[in-house]
Amino acid sequence: MEYRKRIVERELKEKLNAGGALLIRGPKSCGKTETATQFAKSTLNVDTDEQVPYIMDTDPKRLLLGKTPRLIDEWQEQPKLWTYIKREIDIRKQKAQFLLTGSSTPKDNAKMHSGAGRFTILDMRTMSWQEMGYSTAKASLKDLLDGKTIKVVDSALDFEVIVERMLKGGWPALLDSSVKESVLMNRAYIKLFAEADMSKIANVKRDPIKVYAILKSLARNISTVVDNATILRDIKEIQNEDISRPTLYDYLDAMARLMVIEDQPAWNTHIRSSASLRRSPKRHITDVSLAIASLGVDKGALLKDVKFTGFLFESLVIHDLRVYAQANDAGVYYYGDSSGLEVDAIIQKYNGGWSAFEVKLGAGMIEAAATNLKKLTEILDTKKISRPKSLNIITGTGISYTRPDGINIISLGSLGV
Repeated sequence: MEYRKRIVERELKEKLNAGGALLIRGPKSCGKTETATQFAKSTLNVDTDEQVPYIMDTDPKRLLLGKTPRLIDEWQEQPKLWTYIKREIDIRKQKAQFLLTGSSTPKDNAKMHSGAGRFTILDMRTMSWQEMGYSTAKASLKDLLDGKTIKVVDSALDFEVIVERMLKGGWPALLDSSVKESVLMNRAYIKLFAEADMSKIANVKRDPIKVYAILKSLARNISTVVDNATILRDIKEIQNEDISRPTLYDYLDAMARLMVIEDQPAWNTHIRSSASLRRSPKRHITDVSLAIASLGVDKGALLKDVKFTGFLFESLVIHDLRVYAQANDAGVYYYGDSSGLEVDAIIQKYNGGWSAFEVKLGAGMIEAAATNLKKLTEILDTKKISRPKSLNIITGTGISYTRPDGINIISLGSLGV
C-alpha cells in the first residue's frame, strides 16, 4: 500500500532535530512505524528480531549501531534500551540519533532514567478525515484559531456515508478495505486487545470478559462524563458479577497505557456565573470504530439509533480536532458547569487564544448549538479570559458557511488542519 502523508510529519521533523531522540507514542496499528520509517536510515525491530534478547544480555550497545536516525521499533519490549540510548546520546552529543516507537508504556518495574534534555515526545493517533482524503480541508482550524471566517460552501454528506466511515475507522491498513472487511478486523483488534495485550502490561493476567465489559460500558457512554460507579453498574448488567473499584482502576489504567482510551479534560476557565465548573473528563475510545466494535453493532443499528450515533459522531470529531489542534500547538477540552451548560470542545492554544465548538450530526440542532455558544461568551469573565477567536458548529450532514451572527457552520468533510 502506498504511504499516505501524515499531519504529524512536520512536528516529527521539528522534534527529532530538537534533541537526541524522539519517542513516538500511539495505539497499535495507527501508523507510527510506517511514518517513522520515512525518516529513519536504519531500523531495529525489537519485538520480532529473535537476536535482541541475547544481545541485550551480552552487548546491548550493539543494538544501537547503524545509520542515524536509527528507528527502535516497539522499544518497550526491552525497557532497558531507554537507559542505553540515553547514555549513547550523552556520548555522541549529536541530535536526531534515534526514533523510538511504541504502542504501550513500559512495564511498571522498568528502571527508566529521565530523558529530559535528550528525548522529545510525539503523540500519534489514527488517521483524520483530512489524511484519509474524506475532507477537503478548506475550513482550516488554523484560520478558525486566528479568528478568520470561512469562505467555502461544500456539499453536505449523506448520513449513511458517515456511518460507513465510522465503522471503518482511521486505520491506515484498512483504507482500501470494504466496510465489512474493516468491521471484522476491528472486532479482531478488540479480541486481541482483551485476550492478549491487556495481560502484557506489567505481566498481570487480566480477565478478557472484564475487559470486554469495561470497553462496552465506555462505548455505551462515549462522549459523556461517566463516573466509575456507572461503569461498575454497567459491568454488573453486562457480566452479571461485581468487580472491585481497585480492579476497575487497574484495568482503566492499563487501557490508557495501551492508548486505547483517551480522556477529554474539562476546561479550567473564569466565569462570572455562580455555577461551578465540571472537573471530570469526558470518556473517549481512541478510534470510534473500536467503540462500535466493542458493542458489536452494525450499520443498520447505527442508522436506526440516530441519537446514539450522534454521540459516536461527536467522538469522531473530537478525535480529528485533536489531530488538527496538535499541529496548531493547541489542546482540546470541553466546557461544562453545574447550570447544565455544556460546549462540546474548547480548543486552546498554549499562548491562551481559544475557539469554541459544538458538534451536531445533523443540521436540525444548529440553533440550540448556537444558543449554547453565545451563552458561554456571556458568562465569561473577560477581565481574566480573552474572548474566543471564533464560535463554530461542526456538522455531519450539513454544509459549510458562516452565519450572519459570525458563527461558522462547518461540515466535517470541510474541516482540516
